[in-house]
Amino acid sequence: MPLDSLSITAPQGRIILAPMEGVLDSLLREILTAVNHYDLCVTEFVRVVDQLLTKKTLYRLCPELLQGGKTTSGTPVRVQLLGQHPQWLAENAVLATELGSPGIDINFGCPAKRVNNSCGGAALLKEPESIYRILRTVRDALPAEQLLSAKVRLGWSSPDECHEIIDAVLQGGAGELAIHARTKEDGYKADAIKWEWIDILRPKITIPLIANGEIWNAEDAANCRQITGCQDVMVGRGALQLPNLGAVIAKNQQAMVWTDVLDLLIQYADAALQLPRSDYVPSRLKQWLVYLKHQYSQAAELFMSIRTEHDTTKFIERLRTAKTERA
Repeated sequence: MPLDSLSITAPQGRIILAPMEGVLDSLLREILTAVNHYDLCVTEFVRVVDQLLTKKTLYRLCPELLQGGKTTSGTPVRVQLLGQHPQWLAENAVLATELGSPGIDINFGCPAKRVNNSCGGAALLKEPESIYRILRTVRDALPAEQLLSAKVRLGWSSPDECHEIIDAVLQGGAGELAIHARTKEDGYKADAIKWEWIDILRPKITIPLIANGEIWNAEDAANCRQITGCQDVMVGRGALQLPNLGAVIAKNQQAMVWTDVLDLLIQYADAALQLPRSDYVPSRLKQWLVYLKHQYSQAAELFMSIRTEHDTTKFIERLRTAKTERA
């Protein structure tokens, strides 16, 4: 067969499920990785202050450690740490990898005020030297075979700040970098996304680079890859809005139908009922419905019908009724 008659396709990059504090917990990671192609998950940040956390704490925040650092469907789950003290971060990083985390991620991008007021997350973007010290201390503490990654934004107030930040990440010894293509002050404003800045930075970055921000569908993923020059992408809020987003991007699947989404909501509720505390289920599922209503009009209707229900048992009954009505 002549070479010019072959269909040659570029290698597909990785799709990574982003950490989302207070949203993407272990139950949701379990559910989403079962219906998608994701190459990696990163946990909600584990806050490190001035002590070595207990094994029990890490197992609670990342129960996947009890099954080889993977979800049941086999997706690796990397523990993300957040803090400002290099030595404590290093000691907890060592513990997390000993318990089974496939590497460690350090959060330098969380824009939450309560985190930044404690000099964590995106607050460190104003202190590239601190980013360097944290990464270098953690890197030196970890075994050579354990990957250390970092997640940053382009800067605190201006993307011009990103050059020093990237230098700190590289000199600190990170082996992988995810860039959320907005500044801290940009928050999550859609029109503030700056994918082009990742492409500007890319030539100087000598480690695997992951682009993050405003990926809601397959077209967004393709545009992000084209503009940034990165094949690896990280999805966050889009994965909640469209539960099979990873499969839509990787395998060109159609968007999940609403009845299947309802099954996922019920699955989450049933799994949460097995945990010691399940009183948070209504608020967590209402939160998920807020995302879903951007993709599914039925989610908006369901949210309006159950928004005032706080009793867990009655809430789940309403979900099952909604499923029956749609059958």
